[in-house]
Amino acid sequence: MKTILRASAICLLFAGSAMALTGERMAEMPLDKMTPAQRAVADAIMSGPRKGIGGPFNAWLRSPELADRLQKVGEYIRFNTSLDKRINEMAIIMTAQHWGSQYEWFAHAPLAIKAGLDPAIVAAIGAGNKPDKMKDDEAIVWEFTTQLRRDHGVDDAIYARALEKFGEQGIMDLVAVNGYYDVVSMTLNVARVAPPAGEQMPFKQAGR
Repeated sequence: MKTILRASAICLLFAGSAMALTGERMAEMPLDKMTPAQRAVADAIMSGPRKGIGGPFNAWLRSPELADRLQKVGEYIRFNTSLDKRINEMAIIMTAQHWGSQYEWFAHAPLAIKAGLDPAIVAAIGAGNKPDKMKDDEAIVWEFTTQLRRDHGVDDAIYARALEKFGEQGIMDLVAVNGYYDVVSMTLNVARVAPPAGEQMPFKQAGR
């Protein structure tokens, strides 16, 4: 209950700058209207840990082979990387903020808090600011991800810190989290997938 209340409080902090996203471009695809290929992918997604085909999946199903390949990659990246779930989710919400993807933020900011990320860090990321009082691994993820997006690469100093903390597998997993959720956020923005009505977001929706 405390986690839910803290997550709600973060959203309310930014009520003044909220911007509702309307006019979703791709209607929800009913199961009984899907092609056999689409239904097979939908069933695979729903039988896994996600349990539904919301978010980007409804859009991806327009290209079922793409949807299948992405959902398999995404299952690893969301649930099974070598990174602690707290910093995995931190990288995800940094991606949501970077792309101005309100739905991605709505979906993952509460998960970041549930995984142990300080709500103050979540709030700072939502506002586009560098958080204060980060743990060592959080500071590495923030700097690595910030450099990767700003400079299209990372310098030797942050690479060395990431290597010491996460190893080569962790570095590749962190890069993949950023890249996969880039695709997710771009999909959500292009398809105009909206958070539920009334949800307050810390940033304006990109493209609106």
